[in-house]
Amino acid sequence: MNTDSKTFYRAVKSRDARFDGRFFTGVTSTGIFCRPVCPAITPKQKNCQFFDNAAAAMSAGFRPCLRCRPEAAPGGPAWNGVSTTVNRALRLINEGALDDSSVDDLAGRLGIGERHLRRLFMEHVGVGPKAVAQTRRVLFAKKLINETDLSLTEIALAAGFGSIRRFNSTFQKLYGKAPRELRRLNENESTRDASSLQLKLALRPPYDWNHLIGFFKTRAIPGVEDVTDDCYRRTIQIENHRGYLEVRHQRAGKHLIVSVALNDTTFLKAAIERTRRLFDIDADSETINAHLSLDPLLAQSIKARAGLRIPGAWEPFEIAVRAVLGQQVSVAAARTFAGRLAQAYGEPLKNPPSDSLTHLFPAASVLASADLEAIGLTRRRIETLRGLSNAFASGALELDKALGLEEIEQRLTALPGIGPWTAQYIAMRAFGEPDAFPTGDLGLLNAFKEKGETINIRELDRRAESWRPWRAYAAMHLWAMLPAQKRKPKK
Repeated sequence: MNTDSKTFYRAVKSRDARFDGRFFTGVTSTGIFCRPVCPAITPKQKNCQFFDNAAAAMSAGFRPCLRCRPEAAPGGPAWNGVSTTVNRALRLINEGALDDSSVDDLAGRLGIGERHLRRLFMEHVGVGPKAVAQTRRVLFAKKLINETDLSLTEIALAAGFGSIRRFNSTFQKLYGKAPRELRRLNENESTRDASSLQLKLALRPPYDWNHLIGFFKTRAIPGVEDVTDDCYRRTIQIENHRGYLEVRHQRAGKHLIVSVALNDTTFLKAAIERTRRLFDIDADSETINAHLSLDPLLAQSIKARAGLRIPGAWEPFEIAVRAVLGQQVSVAAARTFAGRLAQAYGEPLKNPPSDSLTHLFPAASVLASADLEAIGLTRRRIETLRGLSNAFASGALELDKALGLEEIEQRLTALPGIGPWTAQYIAMRAFGEPDAFPTGDLGLLNAFKEKGETINIRELDRRAESWRPWRAYAAMHLWAMLPAQKRKPKK
């Protein structure tokens, strides 16, 4: 590890929550690995080994602690500083890329060879892609055992094991107990009701829930989303499976409480990963803030909004449509247009959970042939939406998470009506690209004016070079500096 082991041991002794999820401690005298906040008796320093991530600890032969539950730790910063290729691979693995595909398939999506991918993982992560995938499966399954009353078969499939036999064998090997035994230890923790199940997702403080939920609230699509000050709700679809999602902030416990209703729990892990990205749960604000605070203007905003996050999106096509609808109009107008699209062309839910959640967002194949004139859009905007919808529906435009920022921009700007600003905004919100930057945005320029500075687009671009690789967070801070009526990010 890069950090002095004495520093890690001091964090373990003090149970410093700031280090939770940043490293794990393997205890040689017990064969168990723990979070820094573990309530167990602090082991002797000579018995401690420190690991950047849970996968490395498990590969070294340590078992996950049943008291501090490594699966409940905040995620994210363990992967900071790795290559962009490895980062993209980790995103894909988190969403199940290796559950029923090979490492060779994953490497192909990334445009590199299998051996090179393995070398990159060993260099940056310390273990291979398969070990990372296995760790993710195990820890997610353990979380479901603890926090839900799903059957063990449902858990095995939801976590990506493929079979109950493989599930049982893996747990027996890693925990020394069968999943059934682990469930008995936690049988009173289930939070599932008749229609949905509930999970806690740990946050890495600081976390500015108020700003994030306010952003979502002003842009909520009628019929698809319903947002209040303390709750985000929306309809969801993953492949052919439909349902709804609810997210609340548990301030005291530093968690998001996520309720998911899907007609097939096999896709539960995908739903949770999308939720993590939607709420930018895994951002390492401490690292981001330290870098951006070197700019005096950004330092002012960071002092007031240390936990600012990037608002994500449920899926790329939806936010791409929203970005086009928002070109050169107000947030309120874009929201109205999106609501009209949803009501006219979104699939109605058979059993809507409420009067405010009634439709799925329209599919690309539907909008490609829809009568968009009735929505009230300009002819140019209609042509852009049709071209975008056709490209998504036909497969001509593939926005795979394996793509880098430049490739995403190149593919989007090849479509008529979509320029660099729109492409970068889509990359920021759909893929959580931390270095995406909607250059030329008037809101960014106006933020400088609000603070008494005058800057042009070229000067802004030059200044933004010093914000890499966190330019997207810098953009969020600049927009947040504007008075409420001027916060619309637009050209």
